[in-house]
Amino acid sequence: MTADRHALLCHPDAEPPAGVGVAASATRTADGGLQLEYRLRGDLSGLDLPTAETVLPPERLWAYTCLEAFVATAGETAYVEFNFAPNGQWHRFAFSAYRQSVTPPQTPAPQIALARDAAGLGLSVRLAASALPAGPLQVGLTAVLLDRAGRHSYWALRHPPGRPDFHHRDGFALALP
Repeated sequence: MTADRHALLCHPDAEPPAGVGVAASATRTADGGLQLEYRLRGDLSGLDLPTAETVLPPERLWAYTCLEAFVATAGETAYVEFNFAPNGQWHRFAFSAYRQSVTPPQTPAPQIALARDAAGLGLSVRLAASALPAGPLQVGLTAVLLDRAGRHSYWALRHPPGRPDFHHRDGFALALP
């Protein structure tokens, strides 16, 4: 994890799994891409983590344990959403405005690396510049954790007021040139 990692905060209306924390970082690469790093730390035994053999519906990864990035050009209404499951599955959504879905253009698949150790789970993702909006970016780093009892907790750099809503632009808290 790079030095610019940020602790994600659990939404106040959700109960975080005991002893679990989430951190994430996003940095621009030299070629205009985006490097994302996520770390789930602590005792993950209470989480429902899909294995490599688990096949989840790609367009519903957010309904399971999922690490996410919302990316927009500063000042624009359009944005993209990337979902990454801890089994290596991923999905990309595109929106013309708040929750107004459009068909995303074809782009290269992200490069994803998973690492599990005694301290937790790490997920590293590299997104090509062509998969991102052009210009200075606003990024929302988020996570959904599903525990073995079927309860969700919602994690973000910043939560807008009200119920969990990662699409709300107030949550796109990280500015990247």
